[in-house]
Amino acid sequence: MKYVVLYTSADDVASRAPAHFPAHKRRLDEFHARGELLLVGAFGDPQREGSMAIFRTRESAEEFVAEDPFVMNGVVSAYEIRDWNEILAP
Repeated sequence: MKYVVLYTSADDVASRAPAHFPAHKRRLDEFHARGELLLVGAFGDPQREGSMAIFRTRESAEEFVAEDPFVMNGVVSAYEIRDWNEILAP
C-alpha cells in the first residue's frame, strides 16, 4: 500500500508558488532523503490539474502536508490523501 497526495492548485498558483517554492522543495528533499517520499510532480497543466506525490506511509503523507509551505501559504487550495494499492511493487 502506498499513499497518494493530490493537490488542487489555487487560482493564482503561478504568481504565488515562486515565493514558497524553495521552502517547499527543501521539504520534498527532506522526505525523499528519509525514504518516505517516492515520487512527486505536477500534471501537464498544474493550474487546472494540480499535482501529486506518492508516500510510503499515510503518516508521512499527513506529516508532509501539515507543514508544507504550499499548503500553509495558499498555493494549494485543497488536498486529498488516498490509499493506493500498487500492483507492480516488489
